[in-house]
Amino acid sequence: MGQYNSYKDSGFDWIGKIPSHWGLLKSKYLWRESFSVSQTGKEDLLSVSQYDGITPALGSRSESLVGYKVVEENDLVINIMLAWMGGLGVSRYNGLVSPAYCVYRLQGENNPRYMHYLYKTPMYLAEFARHSTGVIPSRWRMYTDDFGQVLTLIPPREEQDAMVAYLDNTTSKIDEAIAQQQRMIDLLNERKRIMVSNVLTKGLNSKSSLKASGIDYLGEIPSHWNVLALKYIGKVEKAIIDPKELKGKMVYEYSMPAFDEGRRPQYVPAENLDSSRLLITGPTLLINKLNVHKERIWYISNPREISVASGEFVPVKIYKDDPLFIQYSLLNYRVTDYLINNSNGATNSQKRVSPDVIRSIKLPIPPLDEQKSIVAYLDKVFAPIDEMIASYESMKDYLLERKQIIINDVVTGKVKVV
Repeated sequence: MGQYNSYKDSGFDWIGKIPSHWGLLKSKYLWRESFSVSQTGKEDLLSVSQYDGITPALGSRSESLVGYKVVEENDLVINIMLAWMGGLGVSRYNGLVSPAYCVYRLQGENNPRYMHYLYKTPMYLAEFARHSTGVIPSRWRMYTDDFGQVLTLIPPREEQDAMVAYLDNTTSKIDEAIAQQQRMIDLLNERKRIMVSNVLTKGLNSKSSLKASGIDYLGEIPSHWNVLALKYIGKVEKAIIDPKELKGKMVYEYSMPAFDEGRRPQYVPAENLDSSRLLITGPTLLINKLNVHKERIWYISNPREISVASGEFVPVKIYKDDPLFIQYSLLNYRVTDYLINNSNGATNSQKRVSPDVIRSIKLPIPPLDEQKSIVAYLDKVFAPIDEMIASYESMKDYLLERKQIIINDVVTGKVKVV
């Protein structure tokens, strides 16, 4: 691959130089919003992901989909709340999406898959952020009129087709390599899950006598252990921040995107937060009620001077038991499966477990010294496994970064594929 013969200044700093024969067009001249809704609710439900674009939703549906928006193949679907984070994509499927999303149909002879690649590049996500309205990022929205003002790069159709063919082929190979890394990560995590389940229900002493726990999902436990609901082990916090009281201060924020993307929490101005944030003081367990199926449970041992958590977390302060033991207990797949089965939502990705269910979850509790021994044992045996997982995660990150660079260079004209 090389470069194009000549380039011109696009006239816009955020775009920079583009091939001389390319054009620019406002998105309102490319896309027409579709308001068609389902009359029966029998069509397939689709999910809008900032990572995977538009995909069939997983899991069973627990609500009527009558009135959901109809999506046809090659339609552009935008989650107006997450457009600036990549919550959009061109669909390969027919189906339905939430009425809260915007659905657009392409006009003219352009290749919709080219638009899919283009709109998920960093420079377009930044532009979507600039065209979103709202006081703080958690309330940003990109409405149709705002999207319509975004300039879209328009190469000739034959070049669009060549780019899509090249990117489909190249990225599919990278995706397969990423999938291989993920399969290894999943196998290692499954090994950890089984080990946690065995130790957290049977203990370290294989000769211990067992008794019926009285809880179906726990089965038998050592006879000297107790079973307690989480509400008797710790306090489920409800402290909501008052942004006015924190005005002018920097706050250490724990948020789902930070955890899900493997980043450390960051300092943010209190003015950027809304009143849905939860105040964290002292050592705290954070249980992600939205993604408990991903086993997103963390122990914050030493929160900063002022720390807050996303409202999607349930903070729990442990009274006298070892918090790390309780964290391991909550990661026991027998427990997480129970939480999943008692969550509400149309699909797995939308299921939320309520604070009441979290309070009522029952855990096996050994004496404190045995809790500490179990934690030390699991930490030791997991250390080499976690190193291997980190290695596979690092390779995944490299491949994802490489994939994004390739897409960006191709669809913005930095390299020529024809």
